[in-house]
Amino acid sequence: MTYSSPFDVVFLSYDEPLADALYARLSDMFGRVKRLHGVHGMRRAYQLTAEMVDSDFLFIADADFEVAPDFNPSQVDALDDGVAMRVWRTVNAVNGLVYGHGGLKLCRRQALRDIRDDVVDVLAGLPGRIEFTPAVAGRTRFNQSAWHAWRAGFRECAMLARGCEYGTTSTEAHARLETWTLTGTGPYAEEAVRGARAGVAFAADTPPDDGMWQNLNDPAWLAQRYAASR
Repeated sequence: MTYSSPFDVVFLSYDEPLADALYARLSDMFGRVKRLHGVHGMRRAYQLTAEMVDSDFLFIADADFEVAPDFNPSQVDALDDGVAMRVWRTVNAVNGLVYGHGGLKLCRRQALRDIRDDVVDVLAGLPGRIEFTPAVAGRTRFNQSAWHAWRAGFRECAMLARGCEYGTTSTEAHARLETWTLTGTGPYAEEAVRGARAGVAFAADTPPDDGMWQNLNDPAWLAQRYAASR
């Protein structure tokens, strides 16, 4: 079923093997979906999405997001004043965790233009409050290859171990880290766990204010790190 989205929709892809299929699925559900592909640097990519749309708010879906068949964008309200982004939860395709990792996002267009550069998790730099809704919008299918599974585990667990920039409590972060580093089933699950453990080790070796953290947003650096780990 195709729903009518009250906001523009942008699908953000880089090198994901399932990007075309997940883009087609999202388009079937949301109607017209714009796509930004292959932009180097996550901060620049998110900023560019703001220049692709006409609406003051926009949905952003990453290329590992598989929208749930019952998610209805026509029922989504605009963001309140002072809110920069709303995040829907996803089900992790490897370990079953349910939280905002890889989730669908509704962003304020101007906030994307004004994103700060003093954070590691790019969207944590949006000026304004961030809402996390308990509703589940789909699955995060980051395990599209061994490399993509490792990359997702590394980035997410490095940031969780460093200290979540969205205000996640240490208890929540610890529980998520334990699941990421110990649990996994399905395609490339071993690589996801291996990447998660490598991310925790990177966080332990890297001071929180070290400039090395910005490399988590550099696909080329991550690819070199992955190659060296094999």
